[in-house]
Amino acid sequence: MTKVALVTGATQGLGLALAEGLAARLGPEDTVYLTGRDIDRVAAAVATIPAGGARVRAELLDMGIPGTVERLAAQLKERHGGVDIVFGNAVMRVGPDDDPGKIVDTYTEVNNFGTTRLLRSFAPMLRDEGRLLVVASSLGRLQYLAPMLHHHFDNLADLDAVDREVAGWRDAVKDGTVRATAWPGFVNIPSKIAQVAAVRTLAALRHDEDVPRGILLAAVCPGMMNTPTSALWWDVSTAPTPAEAAVPLLDLALEPADPEHYGQLLRHGKVLPWA
Repeated sequence: MTKVALVTGATQGLGLALAEGLAARLGPEDTVYLTGRDIDRVAAAVATIPAGGARVRAELLDMGIPGTVERLAAQLKERHGGVDIVFGNAVMRVGPDDDPGKIVDTYTEVNNFGTTRLLRSFAPMLRDEGRLLVVASSLGRLQYLAPMLHHHFDNLADLDAVDREVAGWRDAVKDGTVRATAWPGFVNIPSKIAQVAAVRTLAALRHDEDVPRGILLAAVCPGMMNTPTSALWWDVSTAPTPAEAAVPLLDLALEPADPEHYGQLLRHGKVLPWA
């Protein structure tokens, strides 16, 4: 059976490396959808991928606009009947000079509500042996929150509950009340924890249906990478390139699934503890 893959946020960095790696490792009968929010940049990225592997198609997808993920999912359902591999890699990056209160609306719309939209839209479309991998971070674990805050993202009932918790934290950042609580000042930490919580929440609901079908739903940490954005925060001069960091993620997407990985946060193929 031909395979259909989708990569969000794929015009540069890790996303582009994932799209290129999928194209190289899949066959000419397969299709990789390379997506981003600017169609010119999407087309330019597609043009950089060497020929000879899977067909790479450009699609416009802005994860921060409600309805766009759902529309693309419906289009792919009509074209192909389902999907085999989805990498949720779209992210709004934050720099040291950004004011959290001013950027948190757009930040959560892309990184968090975009993630739950992706999960809702594409998890039901996964074919047998399918993969839905959300690119998160090793910071996305409860150990980076004060214990008094754990209940916000642990053992939630559904993705609507995840969205409500994200909205509550977002509003506290906007109105400044977050400074009087134990929430981390670095918005990336609660956001990444919420992404992993979303994966864990949906996985708890779908486990018994997905695992017998060989499906893997997981969050993945690519580790530190040598990118311009990371360099704003850390010394990444010796860190792997995006192409190098993509290899373990591509292995997860293309090799047989380990049932113990289902619903977990993975780094280099190993489970990172949630609590």
